[in-house]
Amino acid sequence: MQSNTQDQNFDAFADKFEKNIYGSTKGQLRHELLLHHLQEYTLEQGKPLDILDAGGGTGVMTKALLELGHNVTLTDISGEVLELARQKLGKDSHLEILHRDILSLSTDKQYDLVLCHAVLEWIQDPIEVIKKLLASVKPGGHLSLSFFNYDAQLFGNMLYGNFDYVEQGMATKKNIVRLSPNNPQKPKVILSELDALPVNIIKRVGIRCFHDYLKQPEKQLSDYQQLKQLEIKYGSTEPYLWLGKYFLIVAQKKQTIELFSE
Repeated sequence: MQSNTQDQNFDAFADKFEKNIYGSTKGQLRHELLLHHLQEYTLEQGKPLDILDAGGGTGVMTKALLELGHNVTLTDISGEVLELARQKLGKDSHLEILHRDILSLSTDKQYDLVLCHAVLEWIQDPIEVIKKLLASVKPGGHLSLSFFNYDAQLFGNMLYGNFDYVEQGMATKKNIVRLSPNNPQKPKVILSELDALPVNIIKRVGIRCFHDYLKQPEKQLSDYQQLKQLEIKYGSTEPYLWLGKYFLIVAQKKQTIELFSE
């Protein structure tokens, strides 16, 4: 998942990670919303795509893409997380699993679609990782980035009354493994960095713009389908997209790459 020893991995926490993330409406809704917003790049191509799921963890997204008939390369730095993925995915001729960090990936092969979901918030240098991933995208192909939203994290903590935590910069203690991301990203900063790269931004979406703020949390489950439809309706709309606990950016790599300075 990460690029150096300061970045987060989930060895020894794989089972807990799987249950906490995908054993709740938070994980289910995030996954279903991502699939919905990516469907025009994964469902309507008329042919199998070559897809890289970089830092794809336990393979939840990879499984969905394999079921759609695509060829998927799943990578992660955590061996224990990938073992859960192998158990979930089984043997599949359309699947390749690589145990390595993103910056160690070869760019000899390029993909129609590269996914990097819920990874940037765990690493020290997300921009370096984005540039590496973009090198693995075919001209005309797509890069999908989804990450924990710093601005939404601050907003939520203010709503919950965690004023001291906000004043302290929402910092987490070093050397403590937590399931709360240690380096959330600001969407407008990532968008600004992408402006300097050979891509066109074609989608910006807030993921879970309302779910996490409900005053009646039981409605997350009891009214799930209605909530999901409202998330779909407003997730791409100002001002709500900026409040999503996660932010999704889909960028298309330009067909003709002009030389640019780093």
